[in-house]
Amino acid sequence: MTQELPRTRDRSLSGASRVLTAVHTSWEPLAKQAIVTALVAIAAVASAALPWLLVTDAARMWQGVGVAVALLVLAGAMGRWPLLRRVEIVVPLGDFIAIGLLRFGTGDSQSVFLAIIVLPVIWIAAGDGRWRILLPLVGVGVTLLSPLALSVDRGLTVSELVRLLIALAVYAGAAAVVNELSRRSSLALSRSQRRRRLAEAEVSEAAFVQRSLQPTDASELPGAFRAAGACVPARTVGGDFFDWYSTPDGGAAFTLGDVMGKGVGAGMIAAAVRTVIRSGLADPDPAEAFQRTALGLSTGSTDMIGAQFTTCFHARISADGMLRWVDAGHGLTVLRRASGCTEFLRSGYLPIGVGTSWSSTETLLESGDSIVSVSDGVLDLFGGSLDSIDRYAEFLERCVDVDTVVAELIDRAAATEQEDDVTVLAVTWSPL
Repeated sequence: MTQELPRTRDRSLSGASRVLTAVHTSWEPLAKQAIVTALVAIAAVASAALPWLLVTDAARMWQGVGVAVALLVLAGAMGRWPLLRRVEIVVPLGDFIAIGLLRFGTGDSQSVFLAIIVLPVIWIAAGDGRWRILLPLVGVGVTLLSPLALSVDRGLTVSELVRLLIALAVYAGAAAVVNELSRRSSLALSRSQRRRRLAEAEVSEAAFVQRSLQPTDASELPGAFRAAGACVPARTVGGDFFDWYSTPDGGAAFTLGDVMGKGVGAGMIAAAVRTVIRSGLADPDPAEAFQRTALGLSTGSTDMIGAQFTTCFHARISADGMLRWVDAGHGLTVLRRASGCTEFLRSGYLPIGVGTSWSSTETLLESGDSIVSVSDGVLDLFGGSLDSIDRYAEFLERCVDVDTVVAELIDRAAATEQEDDVTVLAVTWSPL
């Protein structure tokens, strides 16, 4: 029996990220307009309160504040009803009118608040499309020419015309720079998102391949064997693996490995180690599988594989109950006798990728004896402290069978987010 924990954690995080992005986008107009409205309101209040600031038309000044507040309400409605985002451009265009009224009411050409106009210019120019360079110029023209519409006896002087042309040129340059930077940023973001999608697709495919290499059930094993296993990677792809298969002598072989590290790189090493070990199907000595694996992974004097060593336990149980096992720096395999006592199957051999030779050990099993091997991520389920190994041993003594061992460990792993892969392999030998 194998158990698999659905990889909902990564998908839930990805979904939460999309939701947060959507919420941020929906309320973005409100955040932008809040800044403009605050500045327009502060300018009006300051002009009314401070004697050294001009107020040439209080009614027009407060009308500007009213327009800005109305636009703020509209921006808030866009956050509540996202369909209104289609007319978002109305808000910054309306700001030009609000700023024009404020300017007219606070000294016209002498007003000190014209600089606020740069905010709607940037707002519009930062969007997609070259047309957003020209549109702010229309708004700037409306703001600067508003005195002509508000004063019937007012004409456009040569000086004001020159100032208008210079202002339009300056803001056109600013709009062009902002638009180009926004375009480049958008292209870079699109490329980054595309690379991320490709990477996520490759990782998902790697995770699928890794799961397909795990045994699905123990039905192909001889009837004397009852096996269960599961692997819960800390990431989408993990560095742990387990395996079992029948052997030509009527017995079965079992393997659990833990590659240092996590992610796709560790998963690739795990797949290679698992494949080479399984290739020794006809070899009765499990130590030979480690020798073959170390040789197969060696790349010569510049050995990069050794930087990611693999701790591993590999065992073969013959039809008569003879257990031949070899441990490569793993040390987390327990022989649980049917009588209830337990002992750890440990050796002094180094992990694959570090060590160069291994020897197997023989132990005769009795009917009902079980082998339970886990990765070090399981110890984190018992506190991860120095005495976690003792609590884990006590846990094994309480479990009634191998199915219970696997099920309870996986339930613990699923209850909280783990920093390390959690893998368990358990087998019971009970001759018919």
